[in-house]
Amino acid sequence: MDRSGTNLMTLLIALSALASALGLAGGLGAGWFSGIPLYVGIAGALMTAALVMSRSIGPFLRFFIVFYAMGYVGLIAMIAAGPILPASLTGYTPPPLTAFTSAAFALLAFGMSRVPVMRQIVGITDKYFSTNERASYDLGFGKPFTFSVKWMAMGLLAIIILINLGQVWISVSLSFFNRNWFDAIQAKNGAEFWRLLFQVWVPLVAILIASNFIEFLIVSAFKIRWRSWLTEKLFGRWLEDGTHYRLQFGDARVDNPDQRISEDIRKYIETTYSLTISMIQQISSLVSFSVILWGLSSNLTLPGLDTKIPGLLFWIALAYATIGTLVAHLIGKKLIRLNFQQEVYEADFRFGLARLREYGEPVALLGGEKAENKRLSHQFGEVIRNFFDIVRVQKWLSAFIQLYGSSNSIVPIVITAPFFFAGQITLGVLTQTSQAFARVDAALSFFIDRYSLLADFKAVVDRLSSFDTSLAKAEAIKTDSKISLTHATGAHLHLSELTLMLPDRQPIVKVDNLSLQAGERTLLIGPSGSGKSTMFRAIAGIWPFGEGQIAAPDGKSVLLLPQRPYLPLGTLRAAVSYPAVSGAYSDDAIKAALIAAKLPQLAERLNEEAYWVQVLSLGEQQRVAIARVLLAKPDWLFLDEATSAMDEPMELAIYDVLRRELPGTTVVSIGHRSTLKAMHDRIIEMKPVGASERLFSPA
Repeated sequence: MDRSGTNLMTLLIALSALASALGLAGGLGAGWFSGIPLYVGIAGALMTAALVMSRSIGPFLRFFIVFYAMGYVGLIAMIAAGPILPASLTGYTPPPLTAFTSAAFALLAFGMSRVPVMRQIVGITDKYFSTNERASYDLGFGKPFTFSVKWMAMGLLAIIILINLGQVWISVSLSFFNRNWFDAIQAKNGAEFWRLLFQVWVPLVAILIASNFIEFLIVSAFKIRWRSWLTEKLFGRWLEDGTHYRLQFGDARVDNPDQRISEDIRKYIETTYSLTISMIQQISSLVSFSVILWGLSSNLTLPGLDTKIPGLLFWIALAYATIGTLVAHLIGKKLIRLNFQQEVYEADFRFGLARLREYGEPVALLGGEKAENKRLSHQFGEVIRNFFDIVRVQKWLSAFIQLYGSSNSIVPIVITAPFFFAGQITLGVLTQTSQAFARVDAALSFFIDRYSLLADFKAVVDRLSSFDTSLAKAEAIKTDSKISLTHATGAHLHLSELTLMLPDRQPIVKVDNLSLQAGERTLLIGPSGSGKSTMFRAIAGIWPFGEGQIAAPDGKSVLLLPQRPYLPLGTLRAAVSYPAVSGAYSDDAIKAALIAAKLPQLAERLNEEAYWVQVLSLGEQQRVAIARVLLAKPDWLFLDEATSAMDEPMELAIYDVLRRELPGTTVVSIGHRSTLKAMHDRIIEMKPVGASERLFSPA
């Protein structure tokens, strides 16, 4: 928590303690504050304690505690100032129950922070609400508006909550309108009927429509900013310092990171927002309409008896919703696991299709369609099998939810009708009671109506949490690596006491002392699997398994070309410029590089967009990578069989181009063709060390 947040918390704790003391004084009979019930002061004392303890919880739930604590302090101040307020303002003084509700919300938020699954859910959100970053937005008035990301998020969320609480107040007001309107109908009071319609209903509905319009705009801005920030941070971590590469190793392995970054984040934000705001609405409705329901049923007696049960209708609604929630949980608890599996199977199937598209040519050449059909059918079969498992559970849950939801409109009338027939309540009270019962039941059955959503949401949270854990493990692999990458003062690249290992810690390469000389063209040869490419990866800084020292020349640029180059989607210009951004090189420079790389036929296609991996042969793709080298002009160039798909005359021509166009570049190659030896000044051969068949060292 930053200094401004700490100061606010300290001030709020002091004010909350003072407000609680006023409430306790009123409850104990102090004259000035006697209008404040004792339970309000007790709730405030508990909330003050929650404020003190909330310093140790995440910022998202702490926000709600602070928000409602501020509301509690303000409401107590208004109640305490009631005796000195003008008569015209006394009608606007909130009732003591409102202050109690604020305290109850704060206590609920703190209680949720102690639940493990809630800590897992809000742990993803906490990052957004704790960042110290600043952002800017151009309002069109010249200088962009700069703001704190987290304070803007909290401000927008506070406005949204206030709007929703206002909408609950409108619902309560409409409930009383409805009671009085039907009483006017029963009394055949036309004047009161029309007065209530135009002076009460019309203004309230107009305010409701306007609030929904404003809420939509604010919510849209809030959610897209939240998603943008979280998505950028997640794929930023994924792409940073080779983390995406190390995710394939050991405990860091994770399936379908692309889906987790795109789809799961979207679902997470949509559902987190929906559940948070709807829960606030439902709890506010629960408190407000429970009071109405309790008051309306305080004098009711069971038909045929004289026994009064305080809050009879409230207790019936509570029992009804509790039984429904338990039944829904028993029916649908398997959905959490099944929804998680469905996301995995769907993503695997999509990846399999994308992979087939990328390697369509070799599959066709090998006649592998039957094998691919069998593999994809198996993957899709898993999707279908798990889907029907979900259907088997969902059908019973949906049937129960439909029965429960349909009953909500009937059960309140059935319960209250005997009291109406007995003359204990009017028609207006009957309608208000049934509406209040329905709203209380809807709030209490919050989890019933959203059980399927919650099951899917838990699967999304698990996928994002496990992805975060995998990223942390991949980052730790890099941090824990014992390969020391340093900058040498000389012009040469030096490897000493270096042992490279496979991810299972089995040694594969041992280098006691090796120097690669600047300006010298070196060829690294040896049997397949001897660790040549692994040595290149270690020099590039992406292979973390091993120990020893690699000292590279300080201030020198390094470029490594793999056997199969990466060609991004988009224009040919962007593909040739990669990894530089499009526009880094002039079109004339790109055309000259393509011509030098023996691709003159592509020089006039820079604006063409295509899936270049399929359009170009592997040999042409390798020459596109050579064109990149000619543009980048690195000081050190490592070629990992980067010309293997070319015929020997073309390979010779490409090496001549590199020698002619990049005379100052040090070239280190890996290759198996004997013709490559004539193109290099020095040959280093990887040979077995001792009796081990897996450990090789440059001879």
